[in-house]
Amino acid sequence: MRFIFKTSYEQDINLAKHDGHVFWYSVLGVFLAASPWLLPEYWLAQLTFVLIYSVVGLGLMLLAGFTGLFSLGHAAFLGVGAYTQAVLNNAGVPFPLALAAAGALSALVGVVVGMPALRVKGIYLGIATLAFGFVVEEVFARWESVTGGNAGLHVKPAQIAGWQVESGTPFYFLCLIVLVGATLAVLNLLRSPTGRAFVAIRDSEISAQSMGIHLARYKTLSFGLSAGLAGLGGALYAHQIQFLSPEQFNILQSIDLLLMVVIGGLGSVHGAFLGAIFLISMPQMIALGKDYLPAVIGQAPGLQSAVYGLVLVCFVLFEPMGLYGRWLKIRTFFQVFPFYRKGMFKRQKSFQKSDRLK
Repeated sequence: MRFIFKTSYEQDINLAKHDGHVFWYSVLGVFLAASPWLLPEYWLAQLTFVLIYSVVGLGLMLLAGFTGLFSLGHAAFLGVGAYTQAVLNNAGVPFPLALAAAGALSALVGVVVGMPALRVKGIYLGIATLAFGFVVEEVFARWESVTGGNAGLHVKPAQIAGWQVESGTPFYFLCLIVLVGATLAVLNLLRSPTGRAFVAIRDSEISAQSMGIHLARYKTLSFGLSAGLAGLGGALYAHQIQFLSPEQFNILQSIDLLLMVVIGGLGSVHGAFLGAIFLISMPQMIALGKDYLPAVIGQAPGLQSAVYGLVLVCFVLFEPMGLYGRWLKIRTFFQVFPFYRKGMFKRQKSFQKSDRLK
């Protein structure tokens, strides 16, 4: 087990807590930088989708994992960012300005949705965001003069300073730069008073309010930041697939996004990345495994949805902390072996008296 003795304030605020973090994140950075030359074109495209969904996952993790507010209509924010980017890019607006506008407009929509949603919580908040998702999807389908309606909308390649960023290696590095910037921003936000207020609201709204935290303000801010990151991811998503249609941002997409952060591990930045890897790799593994299954099962149209549902149920029942929680248990097992106890991570059923009176 590693013991860290901090002797300065600079050591306390470093993102990398010890040399092991520096080494492994450096290895990861080298792999990501060399991926265009190590991976075939198809797998590089899948890795690009992982980067894009990681940006969206960071936003949803900020809302659900750190503030405790669940959204069943997050695909709507993804769609707002994607269509904003497509319309501005096709009109000749430079890519950086269009990307900023996509994130800003999505954040504004998130604030508008978050303000009335503050009056509800739990399942009722999910229903409110679900209704918002249906409304936005219908707007995409009916506003044909802007979105192209059900006929769809083609997206031109991104232009940066007169240089056309084609899909493939150049666009992969563009997504990587955006993801690194979003990750650093979220990590620093969580260490700030605002991020600690989010966590306090998640743990106990009554306790947070008693400490002077303005619940409405911080919940609305969380919705706005989460929607803004989803909009940035949507802008990159538009360029990656190069064609947009309303059915790409339906309820199934919202469920996939929520599934991503739940399976990745709520309440951890790592969980957003692990969930994105799961979301992109699971269809590939199902497709590879179809050849080894009986034809009745392998050719069933609902196989992917059934596997998704089964995996989600298994995680909720047997590993509520997600993939990152499982990794923490494995790492702790080897760190404290042979003194590992089976009930070391068992959740305690403790709660405050103020919560008991609700």
